[in-house]
Amino acid sequence: MIFNIWKNIKKKNLAPVYLLIGKESFLMQETVQYIVEAGVLEEEKDFNLSVYDMEETPIETAIEDAETLPFMGERRVVIVKNPLFLTSEKKKEKVEHNIDKLEQYIHSPAPYTVLVFMAPYEKLDERKKITKLIKKQTEVIEMNSLSDSDTKNWMLDIVEQEQISLEKDAMEELIMLTAGDLMMIHQELGKLSTYVGAEGVITSKTVKLLVARTLEQNIFDLIEHVIHKRSKDALQIFYDLLKNNEEPIKILSLLVTQFRLILHVKELSNIGYGQQQIANTVKVHPFRVKLALQQARLFSTDELAHLLMELAEADYEMKTGKKDKQLLLELFLLKLFDEKALT
Repeated sequence: MIFNIWKNIKKKNLAPVYLLIGKESFLMQETVQYIVEAGVLEEEKDFNLSVYDMEETPIETAIEDAETLPFMGERRVVIVKNPLFLTSEKKKEKVEHNIDKLEQYIHSPAPYTVLVFMAPYEKLDERKKITKLIKKQTEVIEMNSLSDSDTKNWMLDIVEQEQISLEKDAMEELIMLTAGDLMMIHQELGKLSTYVGAEGVITSKTVKLLVARTLEQNIFDLIEHVIHKRSKDALQIFYDLLKNNEEPIKILSLLVTQFRLILHVKELSNIGYGQQQIANTVKVHPFRVKLALQQARLFSTDELAHLLMELAEADYEMKTGKKDKQLLLELFLLKLFDEKALT
């Protein structure tokens, strides 16, 4: 688990080379920050901390830096971003990299340097010799989405450090409003902690007061109201979105995204996938899968497929100007109310 790795890093038990791989950018940024804080004192950063982008700089430059003794300090931290040469992507690179030089370093890394590869990719090319070597010889940390329970434990750890209490309902509300986005959760917890102050309690009421609802959350609520036949509440959200100058075509796009997620979740659940397996497969946060599963129970697979066809038709009519955009969405929602009223 990444929390145990963080604890180890904070104790200054640092590996000579790290490979951070995955699409969860917040976890990657946090991990790099902990490595830097553990490896280099604040006053030494100008001399002993370097960051190289492999889209602009050859790897041998970073290696030469890593082999240089630290100046006025015990360690040097060298960060290598965007190592595209570890993947199978065919993108034409601006610079050529001396991979042999990198292989030599990986076999015998400098004892006074921490070399960190930031690979924001879903997977690497396992057929490449250099990829196999780095994965075998370095500390590999995967930057995957946290599970629902891990997200909650992480949130509790944050507020505990601030000497703040976080009620269970408030935690659920915050995860829902942020769709489980770790960066947003972190930012909002900082704001909420400042608001309640030391020894304070973050309640569901506090979260609702201070955390803005995203467009995605409003779309989720709109669908929720439709499912439960609350037509007045659903239309109120829809008209409020229009008043806030949200484009009908954007609202339509998010409706498609949510219904497509519900369909995928339902299909995977039907063949026996669990919540975390589904999250890994469809590449969304487990909490969003949890909510989609709740909505999926109220639709049949055929109903969802039919709704997506109707949304595709509405999208075509919007983009070709055959009908008024707002009217198209109103007709879709009204038809959806009628269909749910019959079920």
